Amino acid sequence: MAYKRQIGRLPIIPADAKEHNVVCHYCIVGCGYKAYSWDARYEGGTAASENKFGVDLAAQQEAETAAWYAPSMYNTVRQDGRDVHLVIKPDKECVVNSGLGSVRGARMAEMSYSRQRNTQLQRLTDPLVWRYGQLQPTSWDDALDLVARVTAAVIDEQGEDGLFVSAFDHGGAGGGYENTWGTGKLYFGAMKVKNIRIHNRPAYNSEVHASRDMGVGELNNCYEDAELADTIVAVGTNALETQTNYFLNHWVPNLRGTSLAKKQAEFGNEPVDRARIIIVDPRRTVTVNACEVEAGKDNVLHLAINSGTDLALFNALLTHVAEKGWTDKAFIDASTSDFDKALAANRMTVGEAAQITGLAAEDIVRAAEWIAGPKEGGARRRTMFAYEKGLIWGNDNYRTNGALVNLALATGNIGRPGGGCVRMGGHQEGYSRPSDAHVGRPAAYVDKLLIEGGGGVHHVWACDHYKTTLNAMEFKRVYKKRTDLVKDAMNSVPYGDREAMVAAIMGAIRQGGLFSVDVDIVPTKIGEAAHVILPAATSGEMNLTSMNGERRMRLTERYMDPPGQAMPDCLIAARLANHLERVFRAAGKAEVADKFKGFDWKSEEDAFMDGYHAHEKGGAFVTYERLRAMGTNGFQEPAVAVENGRIVGTKRLYADGKFSRPDGKAQFMETAWRGLQAAGKEAEREKFAFLINNGRTNDVWQSAYLDVENEFVMDRWPYPFIEMNPDDMAELTLKEGDLVEVYNDNGSTQAMAYPTPTARRKQAFMLFAYPAGVQGNVVSAGVNEFIIPNYKQTWGNIRKIADAPEGVRHLSFKSPEYPASPA
Repeated sequence: MAYKRQIGRLPIIPADAKEHNVVCHYCIVGCGYKAYSWDARYEGGTAASENKFGVDLAAQQEAETAAWYAPSMYNTVRQDGRDVHLVIKPDKECVVNSGLGSVRGARMAEMSYSRQRNTQLQRLTDPLVWRYGQLQPTSWDDALDLVARVTAAVIDEQGEDGLFVSAFDHGGAGGGYENTWGTGKLYFGAMKVKNIRIHNRPAYNSEVHASRDMGVGELNNCYEDAELADTIVAVGTNALETQTNYFLNHWVPNLRGTSLAKKQAEFGNEPVDRARIIIVDPRRTVTVNACEVEAGKDNVLHLAINSGTDLALFNALLTHVAEKGWTDKAFIDASTSDFDKALAANRMTVGEAAQITGLAAEDIVRAAEWIAGPKEGGARRRTMFAYEKGLIWGNDNYRTNGALVNLALATGNIGRPGGGCVRMGGHQEGYSRPSDAHVGRPAAYVDKLLIEGGGGVHHVWACDHYKTTLNAMEFKRVYKKRTDLVKDAMNSVPYGDREAMVAAIMGAIRQGGLFSVDVDIVPTKIGEAAHVILPAATSGEMNLTSMNGERRMRLTERYMDPPGQAMPDCLIAARLANHLERVFRAAGKAEVADKFKGFDWKSEEDAFMDGYHAHEKGGAFVTYERLRAMGTNGFQEPAVAVENGRIVGTKRLYADGKFSRPDGKAQFMETAWRGLQAAGKEAEREKFAFLINNGRTNDVWQSAYLDVENEFVMDRWPYPFIEMNPDDMAELTLKEGDLVEVYNDNGSTQAMAYPTPTARRKQAFMLFAYPAGVQGNVVSAGVNEFIIPNYKQTWGNIRKIADAPEGVRHLSFKSPEYPASPA
């Protein structure tokens, strides 16, 4: 079935329409858009003077006309209490995307809350409290009073360690500098909460501890470097699928050879050519296919390693590069420490690595040559290293991250044009919080502590652990049991008696119960267990700042009203702080109450000025007014000055050879190969038949939290797919679309079989964090020594549940790969 929006005509944007700067709030690329809005009672005309495009719309427009927008870019929303037309279309002037729109970003308008056009009606509109055996709407003061009283009571009995928190640390959507500062000031400023975790992992830590420990911030280059590189090394990242417009707008020109003029202008007489690319991934992805089409197969090296063996590969590459004399000795001597020590500790021959990784020795040698072999005339090769969840959430991830940074440092490829060693990212970034030093390292394994009965109250901010944690089946079972204890206690109390209600809740907590508070924009799976739900605003419903994968900071301006009583997370945090201050002061604890002062914000801009502007490096130069003036291009953090009213940023980090360690030098890391490290992984691999790899697909955003009521996505993926080799499917008597159960000793889940001829035998790939089948159910509780989860190396068995149900019979199961154009 083809998806149809049943729209035959769209209104013309009038010349006097309001125009707002917008940054796509989905993936980390942060494409620039413009939002146009005007009163719903009228529209523009075809004459050039009557429309925003300034062109004669009565005439046929050219194919690439800017005077066009798709049905997905249109909606009718509320703005300042009035109905307005809304169009959100890509901005051609934005250097990030140059007018490109992804399948996610180009749907921002239709994914907005609209009662007029029945979109996103699942949005939370009012605070909800558990009453009469169900969640009932109430006022902010009523809901926050209950949260504050129970939180204060738990702290009185258990100390601040009895308060557990799950909080986003990202930008875009519900994150951003305003909201991370609001939650951070509450939990790290007014309090010193230790038992806190991040939205996609079970502890409060960095996914790139190693890179930071070595003095190398993980977002250190700019998108232009992908156009300037001689070689791109992509590790555990599927860029076409998950950072679509970064790949299309910045990688593809280099792969095609159309960025040669830019390279020549940048590098003068240095030899230049189209880029080669090395892709390290057990799976053949659409990115491999696209690179072969755009660059030619001779310029693409797909290293289909045995899952979890990246560390051995990187150590062998470092060893071989050093033996060949291809290291950047001058850079190593001037800007790094401990190279010889790390080289000796990490030594691995090409033959040893070939045996561990399953790669051909000659392919490892070729990769080393493409990374560091000198160019004609002896010029150093410029190599950009890009990595993401396949490494970050993989085996021995802390040290594997360090091993890749070792290779980038040894070849002098950090801080120079065409280089960088950078994570590709998921969300945009928007982290601004007081120090988290009190959390400790390793940080608390919060999900494990919750399973073991720890804590009395749990504040959940824009997280859904039911879908996005490891050991998910056990977590859900225990969490529901504990929160149900509290619900039963609440059901027994007359609801007008607040003191009796708090006493009953505390009684249940003493018996092992857990009081759950969920702050989100939509109902979630974990929210089903909550006792209080607080509705948040999202990007476009508030002013929100974030930075993208090249540290490009912009302001998304508010262009519509949030639904109902929903408000920005930063203001929810501030109002909760106000109530906690009141409750502690009424209890005669003035000293504690005083810690909650300073939350008298009236707007998200107040939170921004209190946080980012006052505390972050270069923040004093950054204001909403200046960001508005800089449009969708913004500036690259950190800011260093203001010239002629414009913020001056930093194109590349470490261009001066000075790194983020006390001595200014990047430190090489000892990263010897240790095999599969997370507990139980080796036994799991030996016991079960299939590798159950996991990741994203292009049209589903993260955990599908906005997609569950969206026909476009649900029509395509009514169930999560699991890609399988057709021969494996034949052995299990599976046909396309059949439902299967995936299971191991950790738990079980279900998926829809998708025949994939390029899949290796006994290696399956399942859509991650999907509500109709949670892959995390079969992921073990194993983490590394810093509590970074290993989601990737999971093995299980697969069995057929049912023939393809009626809901999947319309689906296409064609290969997503596309052929090269005829010569």
